[in-house]
Order: sequence, then structure tokens, then C-alpha cells
Amino acid sequence: MLGMCCNIKGARGVEICRRPSADSVMKLFHVIRPVRFVAIVLLAASALASAAPLPDQASAALMNTMQQELDRAKTALAKSDPAPYFLSYSIYDQHAVVIVGTYGTVITSALQNRRWADVRMRVGTSALDNTHDENRPSGITSGSLPISNDPDAIARSLWDLTSREYRRAVPAFLKVKTDTAVQAAEEDKSPDFSAEPPQSDFVQAGAPLELHQKEWENRIRQFSAAFRKYPDIYSSVVTLQIDQTNSYFVSSEGSKEITPGVFARLVIEAETRADDGMDVMRVETFESPGPEGLPSEQEVQAKAEKMAADLKALRAAPVAEPYEGPALLSGRAAAVFFHEVLGHRLEGQRQRGEEEGQTFTKKINQAVLPNFLSVYDDPTLHNLNGVLLAGSYSHDDEGVPAERVALIQNGILKNFLMSRMPIANFARSNGHGRSQPGFLPTGRQGNLIVTSTKTVKDAEMRAHLLAEVKAQNKPYGLYFEDVEGGFTLTLREEPQTFQVLPVIVWRVYADGRPDQLVRGVDIVGTPLAALNGILVTSDTTQVFNGVCGAESGNVPVSAAAPAMLFSKLEVQKRAAGRERPPILPAPGFDSPAPGGAAKPNGEVR
Repeated sequence: MLGMCCNIKGARGVEICRRPSADSVMKLFHVIRPVRFVAIVLLAASALASAAPLPDQASAALMNTMQQELDRAKTALAKSDPAPYFLSYSIYDQHAVVIVGTYGTVITSALQNRRWADVRMRVGTSALDNTHDENRPSGITSGSLPISNDPDAIARSLWDLTSREYRRAVPAFLKVKTDTAVQAAEEDKSPDFSAEPPQSDFVQAGAPLELHQKEWENRIRQFSAAFRKYPDIYSSVVTLQIDQTNSYFVSSEGSKEITPGVFARLVIEAETRADDGMDVMRVETFESPGPEGLPSEQEVQAKAEKMAADLKALRAAPVAEPYEGPALLSGRAAAVFFHEVLGHRLEGQRQRGEEEGQTFTKKINQAVLPNFLSVYDDPTLHNLNGVLLAGSYSHDDEGVPAERVALIQNGILKNFLMSRMPIANFARSNGHGRSQPGFLPTGRQGNLIVTSTKTVKDAEMRAHLLAEVKAQNKPYGLYFEDVEGGFTLTLREEPQTFQVLPVIVWRVYADGRPDQLVRGVDIVGTPLAALNGILVTSDTTQVFNGVCGAESGNVPVSAAAPAMLFSKLEVQKRAAGRERPPILPAPGFDSPAPGGAAKPNGEVR
């Protein structure tokens, strides 16, 4: 949830690359956030495929080892009672560099080669198996693999993981059968696993990527030095992540896939604190299918200056008051809004869980949005209007080819985002079973895109906002220029609410006063009420790239939408601390330099 889920704040205790006991808690929270250093997941396989870290011969050898061990396990376990009816191996072979800098120095620089394996097993039948309902964690066991291409060592590791997974799956299946016998019948009696045709897809491998660690260390020093001249920037971090991953998949159904991926990401983060104790942060992220597409020093310097100016203005801005009335969301803000408010509630598994709120489960072929809006999710799309989409992939994490799914057409709900967990009237996957390594896939968003047939030019949206403000006799409306992410709740036992976290918010006055920047405000509400308050949109689409956290872990996502005018949105005050800004001035700024202006020590030009 961003979310995000998109800077997704890790959904209450996310444990990376493990089967966490917090998994059940993660069902409550779906967050989206822009990618920050604290949230980097090195084993999250990106879909920005362009090259492979291993030559074809080595890839083939690894696949052969996986297939041989899977066949051996399948034959041996078929004699067990109960026997597995499905078994798959996924291996993520990763080469990565992570460099972190601050104030012109490097604080972390690491090269990593790592292999990770997921063994997924289903015991029973597709109609009822060990992963049913709350027992889903029993369907996967994960662990590290040798990074050398030693067939015997790799086979031994897969054998151990398979044995551990079987010992986990069997008691879970027995519990499922007992619970089914003594509990009331479920409303949705769909099977636990869908039948899908086996896939065989081998993407051409490329040469290993040259990561040039020392060269990039120098660039990170230059990038991070941009904040040294700003005394009120209390912390700043520039993070580079370049990741090259081969994903290998084999299953007992006959699927065999190799998917190479490369992505490069540069994250710039700066933070300050207002006098009343409220922390204010700005994060900018650049993504590219290779390091050559990352920005120049001049671009980073310009972005740092804009971030510093924003933070200075936000420190001095008044805290916003609770408000309900007309609001204009920029395209980026509207994209996060739709990811949280709508996207998560259209994920397939949320339609059958007895604990889920099921907001849209019974609304197929009914109006859920104004009739000028349509929504689709297309993981096969790699860029939109020249902007790279982070949620792209060719096959999902269950080996099913990605599909463009028309979710809402002219306001009418048509489909859900399906993994291999069927729901009533939707028996097949549409290629949206996604997960972080170490987690069992569920239906997740990829590239969620909102389109509109009721548009005006971007420059006219402000006039429409003012007209609505005056029509409602309000003193002002709100314009949400940029957001840092959001989250949503979907369980019945929790309020069916969402929260979008803006960072740049303006009061737009009806009487012609200049717009006023405010801080400390979050957009809140419930989905059905909020979604039907959209009046008109702009004709320009903007993209938000981030990482989304939910019960199947953190996955890269994109959301795209035009700017939108709402007749009514509700905002509340954001929680804030009371810790004062630093008492001492920043080093080098405590005494004026000749000419009356303080000059920072060691300023880098």
C-alpha cells in the first residue's frame, strides 16, 4: 500500500524473506510507499527484464538440477499418505550493489551474490488442501542456496527444504479437514487451487552486468553532498540499488520458466522538523531498466534544491485543520488514492475470506464508479507516457503469464485480480499471483491505470475546484500536489477505511487570496462514499511508482491516473511528535562568515 502500499510502510511488522507469524496481521494493512533505503528488499524480483546474470549454460544446469530433484521428490512423496498433488521450486539468483551516501560520504557500499529458494507444496486435492483459509503459510518453506553451480549441493539444499515443507504441510491439512468437519459451511465453496496449463518460457540470457562499484561510490558522494549547504536538513540519504536477478521456476504440472530482470533505482531522501515537533520528509525516486538511465549530477542537484525549498516552506507552514469539502488531487495523488481505496479491494482473495470486508464481491456488473471512469491493470505494459512502470512483469510468481485485466469499464465492475486461488464465478488466474520471495502468492496489483472520458485541460482544473468551493459556500478547497504513500484496511473486524499521506497540500481560497501551503494532514474515508464523489478529471496521466506491502510481502507496483476533482473529501490531522529540532546549529553555520552569511564547513562544489 503502498501501501505502496507506495512508500509502503511495511504493514505492521513485515519480516523480509521469512514466513512471519505476523502474516495474519499483515492482512489488516495494505500499504504503498515510495522506495526508501529502510524499505529496500534485495530479493524482490523486478520485472524490468533486459539481461541475465548467468550465461545460458549455467542457467540450464541450474534448471536441470531443479527439475531432477523435483521429479525425485514427486515420485517419492507420491507413496506418502497424504500425498502432495502439487510441488514447485522457485529460485532467485541475484547479483546486486547497494551504495548509501550522506553529506558527501559513503556509509554503505556492498556487493551481494545470493540465491534464495521457495518450495511450495499442496497436500490433499485442489478442492481442499493444506493452504485453506488461515493455513496458507503452511504452503511454503524457504531458505538460502549455494551460490556456486554445484549440482549436488543445490540438490541437497532443495531436498532439505522439501522435507521440511512436507512436515509442515501434512499437519496443516489434517487441521483443515478437522475444521471443515466441525465448523459452519463457508459462503464461497470455491476450490483452493485453480487448474492452469503448464508454461515453458525461457527468456534469452544476456551478459552479466558490470556494476562499477567504485565509480558509483564517487557519484553517490557527489549526489549526497548537495544537502551540505542546507542547515535545516537534519538528515539526508542518497541510496543506489542496482539489481540483476534470474528467476527460475519448475513445477510438478510441467511448467519451466527462466525470467531475467535488471533494474536500477536511485532514492533521494531528506528530512527536517518543524518547531512544534512535526517531522517533515521529502523522497524522490528514479528508476531505470539499467544504471545508464539514472539521472546526472545536475539533475540530482536541481532535485535536491527543490526538495530543500519544499522542506523549508513546510517547516514554516501552518498545521491544517480537519476539513470536509471540495478537493483536487494531482495525478500522482489520485493514483495512490485508487491503489489504496479501490485496487486492494479488487484483489481476488479479498472476495472469499470470511474475515474480509468484501466491499465489491457482490457488485459484478454494477456501477461502482462514475460512468466516465474505467480502470485496468496491465503488468505487460513497461512504460506509460515515457515513464517506466515498476509493476511490470511477464509471468507472475505462480508461473502464469501476466494479463491485462479490465477491472471497471465505464464505471461498471467487470473483474478481479486473480491468483490461483479461485473465487465464486472466477475459477482461473489472470496472472496476478504475486509475492515477495519467502511468501505464498496472492492476487496483487501490478500497473493499475485509471482512464477518463470526462476531461478538461490540466490548467482548467483549478477553476473547476474554485467553482465547486463557491457552490458549496466553503471558504477554501484543498489541492493535494504530492503524496508519500498510503494504507488501507480490508477486514470485517476493522473499519473499512483508507488513509492517503500527502506531503504538499495547498489551501485554495474562494476569495482570491494567495494559495496557502499547509502540513500535517491525511486524507481519510471509506471507499464507497469517496469513490462516487469524483466530478471531473484532467486530460494528463501521472505515474506513481512504489512498493506495496500486504500478506504476500512487498512487491513493486505502479499506479497511474489523471488529476481528479472531488466534491467532498475528508482530512484529519496527522499524528506528530513533540521532540524539538536540534538545539545546536548545524556544524559550520553557528557563526557568520565574512560578508554576513554563514558558510558550511567542507562545502563541496
